[in-house]
Amino acid sequence: MAPKRLVRFLAWGGCAAGIAAAAAAAWWFMPGEDLEEWRDGPPPHLWATSQRQEAHWREQGTHRTIETSYVPLSEISLDAQLAVLVSEDIDFFGHGSVDVDAVMEALEEGRKPGARLRGASTISQQLAKTLFLSGERTLWRKVKELRLAWWLERKLGKRRILELYLNVVEFGPGVYGAEAAARHYYRVPAGDLDAERASGLVAAIPSPGRDNPATETRRWQLRRATILRRMSRAAWLRERLLSLRARGD
Repeated sequence: MAPKRLVRFLAWGGCAAGIAAAAAAAWWFMPGEDLEEWRDGPPPHLWATSQRQEAHWREQGTHRTIETSYVPLSEISLDAQLAVLVSEDIDFFGHGSVDVDAVMEALEEGRKPGARLRGASTISQQLAKTLFLSGERTLWRKVKELRLAWWLERKLGKRRILELYLNVVEFGPGVYGAEAAARHYYRVPAGDLDAERASGLVAAIPSPGRDNPATETRRWQLRRATILRRMSRAAWLRERLLSLRARGD
């Protein structure tokens, strides 16, 4: 390629790269969802996972509605909060929207022969997916999830994210949130969940339709035992939750 043509090619390439970078930055710094309506109180409307569930029931001709009942974080027992954290994101209060250490550990484990790549999503990422995104497993969906998680932490804060997560996560077929699940499975409010019951609910999160307190599968029993063991070793995290509750943070 002639020198002049090479210079022109590089100049146009640089401009294109600059425009692409600017467009990507502009996209990242616009959340794409109205997060203000999620700042306080109950969810303003059904979220993505619950909408998909209702759509599925309509397609089947099943006349059902989801079970959900919003309660503030102060009305969800510390055992339930602790169970979720030790199971899903034990360093939730110590990292940002992405837990880089957990991602690196998961990648390292995934390199071992015969190993399956485990998830390393934070609660903020899980909430972003639950509220706004499709269930497809694609790189583009993951990128949108990362952007939304970043914005959720900036707009809502850790305590509100935890509160919303505990109110919208699925604990069984069509059973969403700690309050609805506690009453559905154990006939008690979420504020009365002890360690045994809380661990039973949280053990359902990875596969709520199959493994839950009603089915009591072997997989669910093993998860519950693991969560209980982790809870017994996380006195420091319980103290953190007690401190947050006392301050109202």
